[in-house]
Amino acid sequence: MGSAAGLLTRGSLFRRLPGPRASGASAGERLPSQRRDRPGLAPGSLTVLRSRGRAYHAPVRPWLPVIAWAAVIFAFSSVPGLATGLGTWDLVLRKLAHAAEYALLGALLMRAVGREWPAWALGVLYAASDELHQHFVAGRHGAPLDVAIDAAGVALGVLVWRLRGSEPRGEAGRRANAPRRAR
Repeated sequence: MGSAAGLLTRGSLFRRLPGPRASGASAGERLPSQRRDRPGLAPGSLTVLRSRGRAYHAPVRPWLPVIAWAAVIFAFSSVPGLATGLGTWDLVLRKLAHAAEYALLGALLMRAVGREWPAWALGVLYAASDELHQHFVAGRHGAPLDVAIDAAGVALGVLVWRLRGSEPRGEAGRRANAPRRAR
């Protein structure tokens, strides 16, 4: 049986690997895949993307306004009584406020998701969970009619976002707007 030292000295793997000239490039020439922005960092490497804040935070960034606005809605839902004493106008104004706050949520969801139906469905799910939350708040009650009003508000927000001609920023939007490669 041979010694382990013989592997590194006689005909080892390192001696059998092709040299730099095997690629067809001369010693002073670099291949396009070897181009560097800075010494040691390849342009598309995870190190460069991470240091510029794009690799790991890009999928989270569009969701931050959605989370912030959902927290505002949750805070308003936690208030025991929002009656203003205006009678019928109080009811009308509160229902319009419901539709408006969920229209903004729908637009923000459309910005984050990039597709109409998933944005609308997420908004309606949040509206249902909000009404369930109100069921446990003293002085408030959850109502199916409010979920329907909220769903209409989400649909309005999604529609306004789509009609304003914005390019979606969510994952689906990045795929749809990516440049196509010539074949």
